[in-house]
Amino acid sequence: MAKEEKKTQAVENKASGQISYPLGKINFIFMGISLLLIVIGFWLMTGSANVGETFNEDIFESSRISTGPIISFLGFVLMAFAIIYRKKDKKAQDDTTTEVKE
Repeated sequence: MAKEEKKTQAVENKASGQISYPLGKINFIFMGISLLLIVIGFWLMTGSANVGETFNEDIFESSRISTGPIISFLGFVLMAFAIIYRKKDKKAQDDTTTEVKE
């Protein structure tokens, strides 16, 4: 008898459509933006190498030394935030406010 109750509860949960995923739409948007920032940062760090007997001063450009790594670092920080971020439920928030009022 207990097995039948569990089965009906599971069907009711599926029927109501209350499936929650660990990451939402906003998480994927943040992850896409952060991936773009990481790629741009690495692209800024690329360039020609110091080959041969002549010295290539382009390896000390500000975009290679500071701008590219900073943008990449911000992309990695935003990626961590995108994974951790969780949108607050209105239902859970409403339940807590009604409990406080009573």
